Amino acid sequence: MGDEDLVWGVLRDLETSMLDEKHKVLFRFVDKVNHDSPRIAPEDMKPLYAAGWDDDAIYLAITVCALFNFYNRWIDASGVHALSDEAHRVGGKRTALHGYVRS
Repeated sequence: MGDEDLVWGVLRDLETSMLDEKHKVLFRFVDKVNHDSPRIAPEDMKPLYAAGWDDDAIYLAITVCALFNFYNRWIDASGVHALSDEAHRVGGKRTALHGYVRS
Protein backbone atom coordinates (compact mmCIF):
# COMPACT_ATOMS: atom_id res chain seq x y z
CA MET A 1 0.00 0.00 0.00
CA GLY A 2 2.70 2.47 1.04
CA ASP A 3 0.64 5.64 0.56
CA GLU A 4 0.36 8.18 3.36
CA ASP A 5 -2.80 9.64 1.78
CA LEU A 6 -4.40 6.20 1.97
CA VAL A 7 -3.51 5.90 5.66
CA TRP A 8 -4.96 9.33 6.48
CA GLY A 9 -8.07 8.50 4.46
CA VAL A 10 -8.60 5.32 6.48
CA LEU A 11 -8.05 7.20 9.74
CA ARG A 12 -10.55 9.90 8.73
CA ASP A 13 -13.25 7.54 7.47
CA LEU A 14 -12.72 3.88 6.67
CA GLU A 15 -15.87 3.63 4.57
CA THR A 16 -15.01 6.45 2.15
CA SER A 17 -11.28 5.68 2.06
CA MET A 18 -9.50 4.24 -0.97
CA LEU A 19 -8.84 1.00 0.94
CA ASP A 20 -10.06 -2.07 -0.91
CA GLU A 21 -13.16 -3.84 0.36
CA LYS A 22 -11.25 -6.92 1.56
CA HIS A 23 -9.24 -4.78 3.98
CA LYS A 24 -12.26 -2.68 4.99
CA VAL A 25 -13.94 -5.91 6.13
CA LEU A 26 -10.89 -6.73 8.26
CA PHE A 27 -10.69 -3.22 9.73
CA ARG A 28 -14.40 -3.32 10.64
CA PHE A 29 -13.75 -6.54 12.52
CA VAL A 30 -10.66 -5.10 14.24
CA ASP A 31 -12.78 -2.12 15.31
CA LYS A 32 -15.17 -4.54 17.00
CA VAL A 33 -12.23 -6.36 18.61
CA ASN A 34 -11.03 -3.00 19.90
CA HIS A 35 -14.37 -1.69 21.17
CA ASP A 36 -16.72 -4.62 21.74
CA SER A 37 -14.70 -7.84 21.96
CA PRO A 38 -16.97 -9.56 24.55
CA ARG A 39 -19.72 -9.61 21.93
CA ILE A 40 -17.76 -11.16 19.07
CA ALA A 41 -19.65 -14.18 17.79
CA PRO A 42 -19.33 -16.73 14.99
CA GLU A 43 -21.50 -14.43 12.85
CA ASP A 44 -18.69 -11.86 12.92
CA MET A 45 -16.41 -14.29 11.11
CA LYS A 46 -18.67 -14.76 8.08
CA PRO A 47 -17.79 -11.45 6.34
CA LEU A 48 -14.10 -12.15 6.94
CA TYR A 49 -14.26 -15.59 5.36
CA ALA A 50 -16.38 -14.24 2.48
CA ALA A 51 -13.72 -11.58 1.82
CA GLY A 52 -11.02 -14.25 1.65
CA TRP A 53 -9.44 -14.06 5.11
CA ASP A 54 -8.49 -17.33 6.78
CA ASP A 55 -8.22 -18.28 10.45
CA ASP A 56 -4.49 -17.47 10.59
CA ALA A 57 -5.02 -13.93 9.26
CA ILE A 58 -7.94 -13.37 11.66
CA TYR A 59 -5.86 -14.64 14.58
CA LEU A 60 -3.01 -12.29 13.63
CA ALA A 61 -5.38 -9.32 13.32
CA ILE A 62 -6.80 -10.03 16.79
CA THR A 63 -3.28 -10.42 18.18
CA VAL A 64 -2.00 -7.17 16.67
CA CYS A 65 -5.04 -5.30 17.99
CA ALA A 66 -4.56 -6.77 21.47
CA LEU A 67 -0.84 -6.02 21.53
CA PHE A 68 -1.34 -2.41 20.46
CA ASN A 69 -3.98 -2.01 23.18
CA PHE A 70 -1.50 -3.39 25.72
CA TYR A 71 1.28 -1.16 24.43
CA ASN A 72 -0.89 1.97 24.43
CA ARG A 73 -2.12 1.32 27.99
CA TRP A 74 1.46 0.72 29.15
CA ILE A 75 2.67 3.93 27.47
CA ASP A 76 -0.21 5.95 28.93
CA ALA A 77 0.20 4.62 32.45
CA SER A 78 3.99 4.80 32.59
CA GLY A 79 4.20 8.37 31.32
CA VAL A 80 6.29 7.62 28.25
CA HIS A 81 6.00 10.48 25.77
CA ALA A 82 4.48 9.80 22.38
CA LEU A 83 6.66 9.86 19.28
CA SER A 84 6.36 12.79 16.90
CA ASP A 85 4.59 12.34 13.57
CA GLU A 86 7.98 12.50 11.85
CA ALA A 87 9.42 9.77 14.11
CA HIS A 88 6.43 7.57 13.23
CA ARG A 89 7.02 8.21 9.51
CA VAL A 90 10.70 7.29 9.80
CA GLY A 91 9.89 4.16 11.83
CA GLY A 92 7.15 3.16 9.40
CA LYS A 93 9.48 3.47 6.41
CA ARG A 94 12.17 1.46 8.22
CA THR A 95 9.69 -1.27 9.12
CA ALA A 96 8.33 -1.36 5.56
CA LEU A 97 11.85 -1.88 4.23
CA HIS A 98 13.27 -4.20 6.86
CA GLY A 99 10.32 -5.68 8.78
CA TYR A 100 9.97 -5.80 12.54
CA VAL A 101 12.91 -8.12 13.16
CA ARG A 102 16.28 -6.46 13.52
CA SER A 103 19.46 -8.46 13.19
